Amino acid sequence: MKPDIHPEYRKVLFHDTSSDTFFLVGSTAQTTQTKEYEGQTYPYMTIDVSSASHPFYTGKQKSAQSDGRVARFNKRYNRGTSS
Repeated sequence: MKPDIHPEYRKVLFHDTSSDTFFLVGSTAQTTQTKEYEGQTYPYMTIDVSSASHPFYTGKQKSAQSDGRVARFNKRYNRGTSS
């Protein structure tokens, strides 16, 4: 490994602002802000989406259900299925 070309790997405090959740993760992210967390001072970075707020991970994902052409036609003209 060449000396002085690799970024510093350190613990960084990430803050998911949409769910107000904090994550302490090893990262090479460059930031100028610091914040105290659990008695220690860490580099601090805000993020918009994480596993704590993304619909896929929280289970609040909406599934798109599209009707077929026949079902839309029947729905439009109030035709139920004949029994």
